[in-house]
Amino acid sequence: MKSTAIASNGLIHEGRPNLDHKPSKLTIFTFVSLMIFGLGYMIYNLTHDITATLESPTTLIPYVLLGVALLIALAFEFVNGFHDTANAVATVIYTHSLPATTAVVWSGFFNFLGVLASSGLVAFGIIALLPVELILQVGSASGFAMIFALLIAAILWNLGTWFFGLPASSSHTLVGSIVGVGIANALLHGRSATAGIDWAQVEKVGAALLISPIFGLGLAAAVYFLMKRLFAKRPELFEAPEGEQPPPLWIRALLILTCTGVSFFHGSNDGQKGMGLIMLILVGVVPMTYGLNHAISTEESAEFAALAQVTAQELRQIQVPNTTLMYDQSRNVLTTYLRDKQMNPNVVPALANIIENIGEQARVEPDIKQWNSKVVGNIRNNMYLTSETIKHLEKSQPQLWQGKVKEDVDAFKRNMDKATKFIPTWVKVMVALALGLGTMVGWKRIVVTVGEKIGKSHLTYAQGASAELVAVSTIAAADVFGMPVSTTHVLSSGIAGTMVANKAGLQKSTVKNLLLAWVLTLPAAILLSGSLFWLFSKLFVAV
Repeated sequence: MKSTAIASNGLIHEGRPNLDHKPSKLTIFTFVSLMIFGLGYMIYNLTHDITATLESPTTLIPYVLLGVALLIALAFEFVNGFHDTANAVATVIYTHSLPATTAVVWSGFFNFLGVLASSGLVAFGIIALLPVELILQVGSASGFAMIFALLIAAILWNLGTWFFGLPASSSHTLVGSIVGVGIANALLHGRSATAGIDWAQVEKVGAALLISPIFGLGLAAAVYFLMKRLFAKRPELFEAPEGEQPPPLWIRALLILTCTGVSFFHGSNDGQKGMGLIMLILVGVVPMTYGLNHAISTEESAEFAALAQVTAQELRQIQVPNTTLMYDQSRNVLTTYLRDKQMNPNVVPALANIIENIGEQARVEPDIKQWNSKVVGNIRNNMYLTSETIKHLEKSQPQLWQGKVKEDVDAFKRNMDKATKFIPTWVKVMVALALGLGTMVGWKRIVVTVGEKIGKSHLTYAQGASAELVAVSTIAAADVFGMPVSTTHVLSSGIAGTMVANKAGLQKSTVKNLLLAWVLTLPAAILLSGSLFWLFSKLFVAV
């Protein structure tokens, strides 16, 4: 017998899945227990790490702000989880490949595994988009204002779009929040609103907002047409499910596999954004504990010092400064270069001076565990300035790096990245828990939009498989090639593409609202985070 239900769009959908199953007491107990365990695990490891480095606070204010900032960062990942759940589970639910509760738990588990399996290297890419002067003083009032503003703005926009059941891109929201902070910071310091913003990255995100929906719609429609030709003798694949009848075994396996892939890659990709921000917070407040990787041996540190001396000498032979540069002047030159991206004759000599300073500290005391908090903070900031300067020079001035100079500069950068770009295990576990548990909460709103409100008919097996294949392929390619496409946009527009290909028709009001949300994501996030940064900059006192 066919099960008939009134869908949220007012249409009668035969075989509409049961989305109202309430979790059991055991499920609720397990969920709450995991949350309590996670918070306890974080507090234990944080306390243990700080105690081990003998980093004692002079005032409790920074530590209170640290705790609040960490909770907000984890809240962002939690909201990110249930906001993006539909990417993975909508198709398996509406094709009856998995019951709704099973699908979200399955997705949450593989989001969790995806975070744990990630390398962590991408985590620091998001930091490079932030204003350089705020990164260098992240433990100050301005630094906390930056972190609070961009995270709260991203959470607010994600919650707003979730409330209206609109699958917007969390990554684009976060980038918009970062841009808003950068603009507000520039204006507060009397500079042009465009100063200090990586506009090349913003342009990539803007292009993705335009390309992703077109890409998803076109490719999913093409895959659907291909399936129709290949499986013309299987008409049941192109019809709405009857009752709660699951699809044929092979297509069910395909849908579950793609759901698993989207969940895993979503965890490995989006989870790293939270890791990077959490590490930025930790480094700013407790630099002696998290500023540098304590796993580096004294032998490695001594080799690093020797390489720094050689690299600095080679760079001085490339370009002669206009004037004699002191240490503070060299830092200012690199800071200005990273902010404005304007090359001048002092950049390379300044880079050589900072590299020499880093190497000298490692030569005087190879055991970084013996460095005090101030030294660690200074050296880490110097390493950040050096690494980012080298990265930008390699792109804009490739003629500077030839032969042995390039080999030594690249080797020096790899050593710096090893010292600074590391993720403690407990940070990975906390982000994995936040994202995984978030996936299991609040999923229904956006899943209903994707499953019922885009097209005028119930999703068929072939439509679900086509859209999900495109989505998992896109997110996998984005991980490998660093493409800025939005899987959220690709999947939603992919569903629309299959509806058009199936001649089922689209619900214009939903499509209009989706496009409006996608277009407004960047400007809304920019406005929210910029306003919050201005407010927090006025409220926070120096810490």
